[in-house]
Amino acid sequence: MNKIDLAFTSALEQAQLIRSKQISPLELTQLYLERIQRLDSRLGSFFTVATQTALADAKAKTEQLNQTQDTAELPPFFGVPTAIKDLNAVAGMPLSYGVPFQKNNIPNYDDGVVTRIKQAGFILLGKTATSELGSLPYTEPLGFPPTRNPWNLNYTSGGSSGGAAAAVAAGLCSVAPSSDGGGSLRGPAFCCGLVGIKPARGRISYAPVGDYQNGIATNGTLARTVADAAALLDVMSGYITGDPYWLPDPQISFLDSTRQALSQLRIAFSTTMPIVGEAAEICGQSVKQTVQHLEEMGHIIEPGCPDFSGLREPFIKVWQAGVAASGIPPEALSPMNRWIASQVGSAGEYLQAVRQMQLVARQIVAFFDTFDVLVLPTYMHPTIRVGEWADLSPEETLQKIIAWIAPCPPFNVAGLPAIALPAGFDSNGLPLGIQLVGRPAAEATLIALAAQLETVQPWSQHRPAFVG
Repeated sequence: MNKIDLAFTSALEQAQLIRSKQISPLELTQLYLERIQRLDSRLGSFFTVATQTALADAKAKTEQLNQTQDTAELPPFFGVPTAIKDLNAVAGMPLSYGVPFQKNNIPNYDDGVVTRIKQAGFILLGKTATSELGSLPYTEPLGFPPTRNPWNLNYTSGGSSGGAAAAVAAGLCSVAPSSDGGGSLRGPAFCCGLVGIKPARGRISYAPVGDYQNGIATNGTLARTVADAAALLDVMSGYITGDPYWLPDPQISFLDSTRQALSQLRIAFSTTMPIVGEAAEICGQSVKQTVQHLEEMGHIIEPGCPDFSGLREPFIKVWQAGVAASGIPPEALSPMNRWIASQVGSAGEYLQAVRQMQLVARQIVAFFDTFDVLVLPTYMHPTIRVGEWADLSPEETLQKIIAWIAPCPPFNVAGLPAIALPAGFDSNGLPLGIQLVGRPAAEATLIALAAQLETVQPWSQHRPAFVG
């Protein structure tokens, strides 16, 4: 296998190659570090590259591998490199939140998900880029290079998980943890042609910190295959003492769900979103093509979509409060985030917004009393250029954001699981995608359905020309 093919090999297969001693953790880590050094100056997917600690871990794991007789006992992703989004704490690595003011902030603890990722045997290559405070759907924070789309460097990789998505799409790691507070991993999956799983509320712990946005955000996974995304979700999931929300463990692993046969499902679909209207024709066509595949599989298909028109104002208020609650001095923030923070109202207005979100969330969840799955566009129009909205006022930018990401935030509010899937390319060579939304805690159904779609419309064989 040549080096490029190895870089684009799935994380599960890489783990198997290591367990069978066909490659070593050190060889794989060196491969990715070389690719990062050679390609990332143009891509901007990493804020921090932890070369020395990654190599030290890789050497230790290679020595452990050489001394291990029964490699089946090794952790599931032993020796496989990945990277952590720079909204999660890793002991000894900078935690900037995309703010230059924070570049020298070095935590002395790991977030709970990072602990689980390490326990699974992953080697950490560094920290991936995020939009400032994770608040925007493009990754262009002041003081950092913009993160570009490996499929076309003139375009954004999305946000706030733009660095993680660009790194996976460009073959700088095979799989990456991410997070989603309003489409922050599903949007980058759409932009970069990846699978992105936003799990149900309570599936992944917030430990050791708390939740300060009423449960709208969660960690999740980005990968090139459904199986990789599901297997990483297995690693990251589970209750940690004191979590404000939690779910029971699934009956079978999410990876095993990719091999499960599904009974006939009742599936709704829509290309029209409340408030913003009809999706761009090419995005709507992706939904219709997916629906056709699902119908051919024997599922029952009906048009339909919950009414979440009442979410716009309360969601904006909670989003604004999240920026204001960051504790970062306003003068250290970009004009957009300074404006967002300045719009925050009283504590009473915040609680009224939370109450309104919960009322609408009940209506959204009730929709799934009738349907098993909802198919929607991930975003309402194709990927934007880097800096496309830079000259707009904050008010104008907000309206552009709403009109683009509209299909994503309602399911953060409702705490429902969703999975973004690739669905072809536009005329600029940029990926397109759709999302599947499921019932409460029903990630397994979405993953099984996504695996079905992957068999009839495979996508992981596609690679950006940039990465050759």
